[in-house]
Amino acid sequence: MTLDDGLVAFVKDGLTRGVPRSQIEDALRRAGWPPDQITAALSNFAEVDFPIPVPRPRPYLSAREAFMYLVLFSTLYISSFNLGHLLFLFIDRALPDPTTPIPTEVFWEGVRWSVSFLIVAFPVFTCVSWLTSRATQADPSKHASKIRRWLTYLTLFLAGGVLVGDVTALVYNLLGGELTVRFVLKVAVVGGIAGGVYGYYLRDLRFDEREGTG
Repeated sequence: MTLDDGLVAFVKDGLTRGVPRSQIEDALRRAGWPPDQITAALSNFAEVDFPIPVPRPRPYLSAREAFMYLVLFSTLYISSFNLGHLLFLFIDRALPDPTTPIPTEVFWEGVRWSVSFLIVAFPVFTCVSWLTSRATQADPSKHASKIRRWLTYLTLFLAGGVLVGDVTALVYNLLGGELTVRFVLKVAVVGGIAGGVYGYYLRDLRFDEREGTG
């Protein structure tokens, strides 16, 4: 969000004069400023006890962090997809469709590929996730990384889209009276993986908002 320089200057001047944040917010609301811009302008300055307003770190872009987060989210997508594919294979194996049976060699080929991807991608995801988490704990300003926030929102968008499609498919088959145990299990797998990813990164964004780095 691009903030109006006059708005930021007004907030800074008010804080410099010792005006409470609630009064500044109320005055801006009565003047017609959108609530999100008011919140963003106030969040530019930390709530610390100091004679003058203390600016918060601004979002930045680091090549090293871009690499780390691209690896992190790429391995997340690969791990999520292959976990779902592996579970789908076992569901089809346990509850085969009589009209389209899966040949044994095709089943084991799919299992080997999915397990291979998981063996490589998931440990990388875990390691990079631990490294980035440790880095942000040591330096909270790293929460302001632009690439991190963009990829987090992209992940929420993708996971949300998968959840909507998942529920839509469930309702469609329910209305058509075509629900089967195999189909319900697959819906549960997709919903569980996408829902877990969505919930985790939504909580991460809300933490940023509470800390004022969003």
